[in-house]
Amino acid sequence: MKQTRKLFNWLIAGGVALAMVTNLAAQTVKERTGQVVRIKGDARYSTGNGQWQKLTVGTKLKSGALVQSAANSYVDIILGGVDYVPSRVAVGGALSYRPEAEQDVIRMWEDSVLGFDKLTTMNTGADEITDTQLDLRAGRILGMVKKMPAASRYEIKLPNGVAGIRGTIYRISAAGVVQVLSGAVVISWTGSDGSPMTQVVNAGEQFDLRTGQLSPMPHFEENALRSASGELHFTHQVPPKTVVVDQTTYYVSPTK
Repeated sequence: MKQTRKLFNWLIAGGVALAMVTNLAAQTVKERTGQVVRIKGDARYSTGNGQWQKLTVGTKLKSGALVQSAANSYVDIILGGVDYVPSRVAVGGALSYRPEAEQDVIRMWEDSVLGFDKLTTMNTGADEITDTQLDLRAGRILGMVKKMPAASRYEIKLPNGVAGIRGTIYRISAAGVVQVLSGAVVISWTGSDGSPMTQVVNAGEQFDLRTGQLSPMPHFEENALRSASGELHFTHQVPPKTVVVDQTTYYVSPTK
């Protein structure tokens, strides 16, 4: 009960703090980009103009972008605006990049549709405040969110609710099934009688919005989530060494 109350207080305080900072320093708000760092299979994206393009490793995504993954595919996206250099290494059939800093990471599973409604960052001088608003229209995503300042916001809109995330490893489906490996997720929705409903999902728990049931995450689900999240810890690739080949022609006198 105390933890639930603490999370609710955090949500209220965070919203107030974000509003105050936005009013005081709105001129410092900048676009925050997402960058595709790994693709297995196929995916496409749109920049909001209704035209679809093939998604490739290195593609940068801004507010308003919409990404769709194909069957038997997944896409890993890092949020943060840091440029990555391709490692030219294929691991498990997936082309990857080598990141240079800890970032928020999203994995879109197959047959998923994810909208990047808002990606902004604001430097207040003391903290970097981020505002991440995603729209999961279909499928499932896995996410890792680094620790954020109190005024930052990270929300995922679902067809039937909204999930607030903070410093968390989570997996969530458009149907409203939330699983949490670490941290906590607060999910809000409108009940059948029209009243607002809220549920806190803590580490090791899962919640099904369709049934309203909160339960411990099955061990096989927890292990699968742990394994998948481990793949999102990108590590530096050792760059290849440059070898200088001696192309000098040497003449040797013939011997008897």
